[in-house]
Amino acid sequence: MRKVLLIGGAGFVGTALTRRLASADFSLTLPTRSPERARHLVGVPRVTIIAADVHDEAALGSLMTGQDIAISLVGVLKGDFQRVHAELPGKIARAAQLARVSRLVHISSLGAAVDAPSIYLRTKAAGEAALKAAYPAATIFQPSVIFGQGDSFLTLFAGLLKIAPLVPLACPEARFQPVWIEDVVSAVVASLDRPESEGQTYPLGGPRVYTLRELVAYAGQVSGHPRPIIGLPLSLSYLQARLMEFVPNGPMTRDNVRSMQVPNVCPAGCTLPFGLPATTLDDVVPGYLAG
Repeated sequence: MRKVLLIGGAGFVGTALTRRLASADFSLTLPTRSPERARHLVGVPRVTIIAADVHDEAALGSLMTGQDIAISLVGVLKGDFQRVHAELPGKIARAAQLARVSRLVHISSLGAAVDAPSIYLRTKAAGEAALKAAYPAATIFQPSVIFGQGDSFLTLFAGLLKIAPLVPLACPEARFQPVWIEDVVSAVVASLDRPESEGQTYPLGGPRVYTLRELVAYAGQVSGHPRPIIGLPLSLSYLQARLMEFVPNGPMTRDNVRSMQVPNVCPAGCTLPFGLPATTLDDVVPGYLAG
């Protein structure tokens, strides 16, 4: 039974990956600063939840000891991007290298680049570089926006549409290639048994590209709350985002607006690696948004 250290395992992607790996007879360790965040995974077979600060390199070194695989999933949409996106992957990679962990997998983001317009995407690129510098054989996945039961994307739109008579929408023509959470998990799990994936970077996207306007309209249609959508020009998009920064857990920041200036789509029309089929929105979304 292979042992997996899953860093960020209590989040949206981590939860789905934890359940899949546990059902595939892996033994998992999930470190988290607040075990309460992982309470929904208590009782999952072969999963051990440990209170630990993964930003502490000594703690990381201890956690890596005896592990066969390390998977890095930590990410934030607002907050200290430098610490979480740029510095932490390097710490994880150095600890994995010192502990002789045989495989390292990292989830980054589509559009990560050193010259990207947003801090989010630039720090994602810095994290990839730090990871590869310390552990060249690491496998990196760059998903577009991820949808699925419990997501904070289409579910968020559906919730807003339920209460709003109309939607003033920032960056309505921003382009995305939404990918299903279970397809992301399938790609990660498949890579673990593919030596050719070592040292590779894989963009992940679904079978179709949408504008943000189309996605919001789709969420309204499927949830039964269609609303008029008013697309905002860039100047008003920044103003709306600035106002939302004052709202606790607000859905948008100015850095999000900057990120949306780059199409969040796979190059050359790619979807999933390893011959995996990509799942459409229509196959999944009505099952968790309808009603």
